[in-house]
Amino acid sequence: MTIMNDETREFVAMHRNEDVRELALKAKRVEGLDLPLALDQIAGWQIARKKLPQWASCEGIVYPPHISMEQCSSQFTAQYKSEIAQTLLAPAATVRARVSDSAESVMQTAKSAFQLSDSPESDTQEMKMGAWMSDSPESDTLVAKRAMVDLTGGFGVDFSYLARGFSQATYVERQRHLCDLAEHNMAALGLDQARIVCGDGVEYLRQMGPVDFIYLDPARRDEHGSRTYAIEDCTPNVLELRDLLLAKSQYTLVKLSPMLDWRKAVADFDGTVREVHIVATGNECKELLLVLGQQVHEEPSAPRVFCVNDNQRIDYDSAAYTQGLRIGGKPLPEAKNYLYEPNASIMKAGCFDLVEERFGVTQVGPSSHLFVSATPVADFPGRGFAIEAIGGMNKKDIKRLLNGTKQANIAVRNFPLTAPQLRKKLKLADGGPVYLFGTTMQGCDHVLLRTSKI
Repeated sequence: MTIMNDETREFVAMHRNEDVRELALKAKRVEGLDLPLALDQIAGWQIARKKLPQWASCEGIVYPPHISMEQCSSQFTAQYKSEIAQTLLAPAATVRARVSDSAESVMQTAKSAFQLSDSPESDTQEMKMGAWMSDSPESDTLVAKRAMVDLTGGFGVDFSYLARGFSQATYVERQRHLCDLAEHNMAALGLDQARIVCGDGVEYLRQMGPVDFIYLDPARRDEHGSRTYAIEDCTPNVLELRDLLLAKSQYTLVKLSPMLDWRKAVADFDGTVREVHIVATGNECKELLLVLGQQVHEEPSAPRVFCVNDNQRIDYDSAAYTQGLRIGGKPLPEAKNYLYEPNASIMKAGCFDLVEERFGVTQVGPSSHLFVSATPVADFPGRGFAIEAIGGMNKKDIKRLLNGTKQANIAVRNFPLTAPQLRKKLKLADGGPVYLFGTTMQGCDHVLLRTSKI
């Protein structure tokens, strides 16, 4: 299968560090050059260099149009999904086994139910897969004989990372051009265990045999192209497929919109959610991931929640903690020397009483979601600030707090003014070493906290 000819490939290699818009205007039309494809490749590589550095460093990767690159998973979030899968299946990885029935069933379903990639390489791929699954001496060092299916393949970034932990990995996608891209790119990445299936994921699910792991990233746009968020409005509707997914896999990982209330999502799946993963990077919440699995006990148990923001990670039993401040509240310390702002994953989880307990801090108010302490806190999952002064909104306090300051970074939480409104009122420019927080303390007092970043 040839996706890009030599002339186009050479043009991309020569110009990939240049501005795409300028190239579109000044590039000479050379015979054999597919300029639109070349521009997509240059723009795609430039995005991948930051978003998918491992892909960008791999020669031969072909990128989709710009919008697909903007919407695809980052390397960080894709690697994290792979980490989830391997942790869930870790006990099985310690046992050397023969080829599982699940892996064989996936191969058979792919051959009979749908059109597998029919390139000249397909026979070679099958031979490689046979060698991978053989009882040769090398198989002792391979991942245990496990099978996974990605029912919503798309561009294939998540699949490429998940597949590395499985001896059989099947990618299912309805759009032929994405299947062609996936076949090409998985080969370029050296994923010989990958199988590409062009077909409907729901139909494939109904016909396939059991596997160890299923992944779904439902499309969050309706038939008119408008963005959707509710689980039942996405395609496919995972709630309708719940029982079938539980019957066909040991675990199913579902990627949902970070806009969703994770508690409602858990309730919608009616006791089948084992884990909730709230994934942020750069302090921006990117994904809500649910792990579905069969109930171990008769009574459904509350899922474990994992809050991730780059290298900041905490997890907890969701049954043990409630959102917000405990009844009665924890009194503020007399010495309020440090201020802490939780990262985006903590804010999304709402586990503020957990943060109080685990890090020895105190919420400044029931809905403010900021914390104070008398002493510095190591490894707090968020940003830390040294408090220089606290005051009210009267002119005397404001003059004391600002003390001649002309610029500051301003943030508000549970405050009657927005950040721009507060900036205008205080007549401050943006930036500088000063951080001002407007918030509401226990007792409903509106206060300003002047701080410096730790």
